[in-house]
Amino acid sequence: MLTTQLMDKPPESHHIVKTNNDSKKICIPNIDPQKKQPITACLITAAFISALGSSYLYGYNLSVVNAPAVFIKAMYNQTWMERYGQPASAETITLLWSSTVSIFAIGGFFGTLCVSSMVKTLGRKGTLLLNNCFAVIAAVFLTLGEKAGSFEMLLVGRLIMGVDSGIALCALPMYLGEISPRNIRGSIGQFNAILICLGVFTGQVLGLPELLGQESKWTFLFAFLAFPALIQLCVLPFLPESPRYLLMERGDEAAAEQAFQRFLGKKDVSKELEEVYAEGHAQNNLQIVSVPQLIQNPAVRWQLITVIITMACYQLCGLNAIWYYTNGILAEAGFANNIIPYVTLSTGAIETLAAIVSGLVIERIGRRPLLIFGFSTMAVCFGFLTVFLNLQDRVSWFPYLSYICILAVIASFCSGPGGIPFILTGELFEQSYRPAAFMIAGLVNWLSNFAVGLLFPFIQATLQTYAFLVFAVVCVLGATYLYAVLPETKNKTFLEISQSFAKINKVQVQSPGDMHELEGEVEEELSLAIQPGQESTNAKVMEMESSF
Repeated sequence: MLTTQLMDKPPESHHIVKTNNDSKKICIPNIDPQKKQPITACLITAAFISALGSSYLYGYNLSVVNAPAVFIKAMYNQTWMERYGQPASAETITLLWSSTVSIFAIGGFFGTLCVSSMVKTLGRKGTLLLNNCFAVIAAVFLTLGEKAGSFEMLLVGRLIMGVDSGIALCALPMYLGEISPRNIRGSIGQFNAILICLGVFTGQVLGLPELLGQESKWTFLFAFLAFPALIQLCVLPFLPESPRYLLMERGDEAAAEQAFQRFLGKKDVSKELEEVYAEGHAQNNLQIVSVPQLIQNPAVRWQLITVIITMACYQLCGLNAIWYYTNGILAEAGFANNIIPYVTLSTGAIETLAAIVSGLVIERIGRRPLLIFGFSTMAVCFGFLTVFLNLQDRVSWFPYLSYICILAVIASFCSGPGGIPFILTGELFEQSYRPAAFMIAGLVNWLSNFAVGLLFPFIQATLQTYAFLVFAVVCVLGATYLYAVLPETKNKTFLEISQSFAKINKVQVQSPGDMHELEGEVEEELSLAIQPGQESTNAKVMEMESSF
C-alpha cells in the first residue's frame, strides 16, 4: 500500500545514512524541518492528558507532604500511643517521617525497573493507562491511613506512588517523543516538565491553611491524587498509541498510519511512514535490546554517557537544597511566619512560568544552548547566593537579594535542565534502544535523588551556606561536558541524531559520494516491488521495505 503511494508521487529528495550495525546504507526522505506543521487538537490533547496522569502527579507528590507534615507526625504519635500506651520518642517520629519522605524515591527506583518490559508488552499508551491503577491504589492507602490508625498505610501509599512516578517519568517522555513531529518534538516533550511544575504549584496551593492544609482536611490532599489518574483513564483510551511503536514493534502499518493521520491532521503520511521504515531498516534488528546489551554496544556508548551525566546533574545540581533554605531566608527578610507559605508560592509560579517559556522557545534556541545556559546560570546564582547568605546579618536588605537568587536558580533550572534531560533520552536513541535507555536514565535519576536526600544534611552541617558551592561545581562540570560533547538535536530525525555521535563513537559515517548509487538502488527496489504478478511473492518485501 505504501509503495504504491510513493510511486504515484513525484520523486522526493533523500539523504544517505549509514547504519550503526554494519556497512548497510539506507535512504531517508528529506522532510523540510522549517515547513510549518500544524499542531492538531489530537496531539495537544494527547500530550496534556498523558502528562496530567503522569508527571503532574509526580510534581504534586514532591510538594504535597510539606503542608501536612505537622499533622502527619501527630497522627504517627497518636497511633503509637494507642498501640503501645506511651508516646513515641522524638527519634522514632523522625525515623517514621524520614521513611515517609524517602520511600517515595525507593518506589521510583523499583518502578523504573519495570518500564522496559511494560512498554514492550503494553505499548506506551497501555503502560500509562495501567500506571493509573497504582495512583488510585496509593490514593486509597494515603487517604484512609489516618482513619485506620495505621502509619504503615501511609508508608505503603507513598511507596506505591513512587512506583507510579518511576514508571511515568520513563513511559511519558517516550510517548511524547514518538508522537511528535520533529519540528515541535521539543515543545511537546516539555509538557512533561510543565506538568511537573504545575503539580508542585498545585500541591503548594492546596496545602494552604485556608484550603486543605488543616488538621481536619489534610487527608483530602492525598485523595486528590485519584482525580488526575481517573481523568487520564477516561480520556487516553480514545487517543492513538505511538505510531512508531505500532509500526516498528507491532508491525501494524494500518494502525500506525491512522495514528499518524490523527496526530498530524493530514491524510498523506507516507513520508512519516517512510522515515520510520528507514530507521527500522537501519537497525537491522527490531528486537528490543536489554540493558546489558545497550551498555556493551559501542555504537551508542557516548549517547549513554551523555544521558547518564545529564540525568545525574538534573538531580545533583542543588535545586532540592534550595527548598531547605527558602523559609529561613524569608524569615530573615522579616516576613511573618503566617505569611511565608504565601510568599513561597512564588517559587512554584516561577517554576511553571519558566517551563512554559522553555517549551515555547526550545525549537528556536535548541536543546544544547538551553541546557548549557541553565546549568551555567545556576552556577553563577549559587555563587551570589553564597555571598548574600554569609553577609545577610550585616546588610539588612541582603535577604531580599538571597531570595531573588533563589528565584533565579529555580527559573534557570526550569528553563532547560528541568525538562530537557527527559527529551534527550528519547532523542539520542533509536527505537530498539529506547526502553533500556530510559530504564538506565530513570535508575540514575532516582539513585541521584536518594543520594542528595541522604548526603545533603551532612554537606549542609559541614559547609553551612558554602554547601551551594558544591552544587555550583556540579553545574559547571555539567555545562562543560555538554558544551564539549552534546550535538544539537532539534529538527533532526532519530537516525540523524544517532549519526551525530558516529565520530566520537568511532563508527564509520557514510560519505556523500555514494548518494546517486544508492538512489538508483532504491528506485530499482521500488520498481521491482510493484511489478505485475509479483505482489504475492514480494508481499513481505513490500511490507517492510516498501519505502525504499
